[in-house]
Amino acid sequence: MKNNRLFLDIHAIQILPPSNVNRDDTGSPKTARFGGVTRARVSSQAWKKAMRDYFRDFGSGFQVGVRTLKVLDYVVAKMLEKDALLTEEVAKKKAEDVLKAAGLKLKDGKLSALFFLGAQQADALADAAISGEKDKAKLSKLLKANPEIDIALFGRMLADDPTKNEDASSQVAHAISTHEVQTEYDYFIAKDDLASDDNAGAAMIETNEFNSSTLYRYANVAVHEFLRQMKDDKELTARALRLYIEAFTKSMPSGKCNSYANQTLPQALLVILRDDRPISFVGAYENAVKAKNGYTEESVRRLFSEEKRADKFVHKPVASFCLLADDTWYPSEGEAVFTGNKEKGMTELLDDFSNQLVALL
Repeated sequence: MKNNRLFLDIHAIQILPPSNVNRDDTGSPKTARFGGVTRARVSSQAWKKAMRDYFRDFGSGFQVGVRTLKVLDYVVAKMLEKDALLTEEVAKKKAEDVLKAAGLKLKDGKLSALFFLGAQQADALADAAISGEKDKAKLSKLLKANPEIDIALFGRMLADDPTKNEDASSQVAHAISTHEVQTEYDYFIAKDDLASDDNAGAAMIETNEFNSSTLYRYANVAVHEFLRQMKDDKELTARALRLYIEAFTKSMPSGKCNSYANQTLPQALLVILRDDRPISFVGAYENAVKAKNGYTEESVRRLFSEEKRADKFVHKPVASFCLLADDTWYPSEGEAVFTGNKEKGMTELLDDFSNQLVALL
């Protein structure tokens, strides 16, 4: 690639109405203290799961990994697809042998911890099991080769055997509100439809906790590392990162979505390519935004102000791309630098990004 180091930063401002997309062990919406006040929080794990689901549903031409304890069953299914003469019993025995030879520990047909396995890796293990391969070095190499895009981006860890780990080329921050929040309570009852007329009582009484927020969301990708994971395939890397931006923008954690229908999109999206290091703009919100006419417009204004401040410490961006829901929020000329114009939408932003990235790689 032309730049030895290249980083992708994605920043978003997104409104969540009353909702509880990511809750703790007590059912309360997750929160965090930042800048001396309580903020709404959506964990990186919750949003990465939503992004992986988006990859699977909309990533035409891409396969994604499977995170499971049932790696044995997954490999056996691949073997039976490949060899119609194999019985399930024989396939299971061969698969057990090859997984144990590769260094994966099985008990009652399952691993002791969840393992992230790509479709290409499962195919390779199935072929090795059919052929009776037992060499640990070769099998370990199969487990590392050809990671699917979600494994490459989000990584894989196996505490029992670090040689099976895959270093993540992406980092996803916990989304936090740009302002202070307070948890609220929804009290509700349910009546038994078949209760007698003289029974006016409720069959169920319950409370749900929720909050509403304007979130700052951030993620980055070490593009040079991801390119290496994609075997230096520039077109594949550009297509995968286009999908990554799209998934970051359009995915939504599914917690209690049926209760709150919190199906929103970002109000502001800022995509930046840098040649020195990734930078979060969360510092723009250390001093919590105060409500005037809502939080969004001020949150967007601070996003661009923070970008300008960051330029004092780091290299100028190689390229920047922006999309705002309200045209009046765009900074005036000289306040921020990005390609494109107000008339362009998400598709055009992704096209511009892809073309620029391929030229840089």
